[in-house]
Amino acid sequence: MPLGTLDGTPPPFFRQGPSALSKLMLFSALALFLMVADARFELAKPLRSAVAIVLYPVQWLVMRPVLWTQGAAQYFETLKTSQANEEAARRKLDLQSLRANQVEQLTLENSRLRQLLTLRERVTTPSQAAQVLYDAADPYTRKVIIDRGALEGIVAGSPVLDETGVLGQVTRVYPMLSEVTLVTDRDQAIPVLNTRTGERGVAFGDPVPRASALELRFMATNADVQVGDLLTTSGVDGVYPPGLPVARVQKVERRVDSAFARISCVPLALVTGVGHVMVLKPLTSPVALRPTVEAAPGTPKKGSKK
Repeated sequence: MPLGTLDGTPPPFFRQGPSALSKLMLFSALALFLMVADARFELAKPLRSAVAIVLYPVQWLVMRPVLWTQGAAQYFETLKTSQANEEAARRKLDLQSLRANQVEQLTLENSRLRQLLTLRERVTTPSQAAQVLYDAADPYTRKVIIDRGALEGIVAGSPVLDETGVLGQVTRVYPMLSEVTLVTDRDQAIPVLNTRTGERGVAFGDPVPRASALELRFMATNADVQVGDLLTTSGVDGVYPPGLPVARVQKVERRVDSAFARISCVPLALVTGVGHVMVLKPLTSPVALRPTVEAAPGTPKKGSKK
């Protein structure tokens, strides 16, 4: 074979090209040029826009689970926060309601105490204030328990008043407590005076349990008693000072088959909701037993012989 016909090029395995360093420098320079050109002339902006439009559906699908997870977590967190805020608001509302009720109660109590002090200034009989603790347990009586007893000088028979009128009378005294029988008790009676006519009478508690009323008994059918008449204490019993308001006539029934009229009265005192009272000293002390008269010296006793 002639020598001129032989191929002098090296085989592909042994072919030589640009070095790796040359390629690195070339591509680095090209990348730097493209960055500078894109920064100044925005050459790659249309390409980026086209790629973003193409990849947007894929990005939307990929982001759905993430957004749903974040939305569910935010929903539960918001729900928990809302429930906590609602509970705090309800608690605050209950506290404000309780404070409002306490303010109303204190205002009412303050008003009653002021009226009681005003009544105390008008009454010349020695008195002392007391607080009603609770009602008596007997459902067939009308009695309350106050926080003053024998140690404070309370005696049986002491009149008890509230800011509007006569409430009752002390019927039993303990060392630190006292039992007050209300004027509406069926066994309680109080001498009264009709301020319009000056006629005297006796008001008894209504015999119906828990009736909270009074009955003016033993008044003649033709007695001058009208609805609305004010009844005050007459003072003839030596217990209640005269002129204290007791009740007001509510109903008058005159029957032909009876010699007495049936007169119902409403007590002026708060017999069902009193909190503070004033205990007066009785006008007279209980009547003592009559002492025995001793015989004079030298006088023979009955039945003795000289």
